[in-house]
Amino acid sequence: MERNLTLIALFAALIAALGLVPKLTLISGVPISAQSLGIMLCGTVLGAKRGALAVLLFLALVALGLPLLAGGRGGLGVFSGVTMGYLIGFPVAAFVTGLLAEMWRSRGGFIFPAVAALIGGVVVLNVLGIIGMSIKLDKTLADAALLATPFIPGDVLKCVLAGLITQGLLKARPGLVRA
Repeated sequence: MERNLTLIALFAALIAALGLVPKLTLISGVPISAQSLGIMLCGTVLGAKRGALAVLLFLALVALGLPLLAGGRGGLGVFSGVTMGYLIGFPVAAFVTGLLAEMWRSRGGFIFPAVAALIGGVVVLNVLGIIGMSIKLDKTLADAALLATPFIPGDVLKCVLAGLITQGLLKARPGLVRA
């Protein structure tokens, strides 16, 4: 139990630390940041339940006003902004990524955690993010999806990194990886 709590807190801190990487805000108002890599790693390393709990802890800290999002943003207001769909999607993405990583763990290699990150951390997260942008920007889903396309190359790179990091952790500390 203590180990699980420690890992959940550690991965919430990892997501926060990845927000320190300088952000680049696109015309849509949604920043490109490394935090989605942390969401993917929550799923591939901690698994579905623990990964989602780590993300929920991170979001609770953001809601309390801690400036943990890319660019030093925090507080309840961020949950009603253009990034609301992405924020709502964070725990869902970690859960789906973790669920897939758990199902495919026995297959080994970096490709399966990378694919789990692609499905959960890119597809699921972007679907929810695009819906949120569509609502907040009063655009069609197609127009909002076009605004999200600049994220795709970086997201694919993050999936590869998530797969490689997860594979490295499995080799170095097999007991750490729960997914």
